[in-house]
Amino acid sequence: MRTSHAKDNGLVLAVGDSWFDYPLYDILKKLEDEHGYTAASAAHAGQAVEAMASQGGQIDQLARLFEKVAALGQVPKAILVSGGRNDIAGKEFGMLLNNATSPIGGWNAEILDGLIQQRIATAYRTLIAAIQTVAQYYLHEELPVVVHGYDYPVPDGRGVLGGFWVLPGPWLEPGFHEKRFEDLAMNVKLMHDIIDRFNAMLTALVRDPAFANVHYIDLRGTLKTQLAGDVYKQTWGNELHPTEAGFSTIANRFASELAKL
Repeated sequence: MRTSHAKDNGLVLAVGDSWFDYPLYDILKKLEDEHGYTAASAAHAGQAVEAMASQGGQIDQLARLFEKVAALGQVPKAILVSGGRNDIAGKEFGMLLNNATSPIGGWNAEILDGLIQQRIATAYRTLIAAIQTVAQYYLHEELPVVVHGYDYPVPDGRGVLGGFWVLPGPWLEPGFHEKRFEDLAMNVKLMHDIIDRFNAMLTALVRDPAFANVHYIDLRGTLKTQLAGDVYKQTWGNELHPTEAGFSTIANRFASELAKL
């Protein structure tokens, strides 16, 4: 559990991926250091939302955090959730694409729909239901849950610190190249499409009356994607993770949403 005492805007609990669990800086660290929140997290870098929602996933760790805060008489302001990107990116990313030289080149709509609208959507529903069950068990009340869609990445082949040695990445460019998509500008457009589909899934989820206490942050357009002059590198540290300045900008969006709760 990380804490900051400069000011106290409340406690948030979190489950998620590397946007909540990144070396040196991430959304949670920025919420603590720049916005006065205290964050307790079960997030684990690289984990898919399907894994988070499964038995033995992050829910078990979150339950232990709930037990601790309940014993202290604390009530979290919200539960933050970051997940879904790792279900899409990585070694199997190329499977989502039809070869660029094919008459049906581009995203394989059937596979993409099965992944986002079925697997990831189901995992989100399972995860959020489990979060609310745990909250009811320890605190006897339903808490706000905040989810977010990702911003548009640039699949330029950069991993963490360039993907040096055993560091993670790249996650996107190899799949594009495997299917003969070599033009970065075109690949950026393709990533816009998949990110829009992901955000549409989350938008539909929060409109479900069963998830009335779930709040969605649309982060599209928060970070830069301009290729000319490598402007996008000001806010994108690699294919999947913002720079420190980028994380600060995203944390500002989280802080604005949390202030409304």
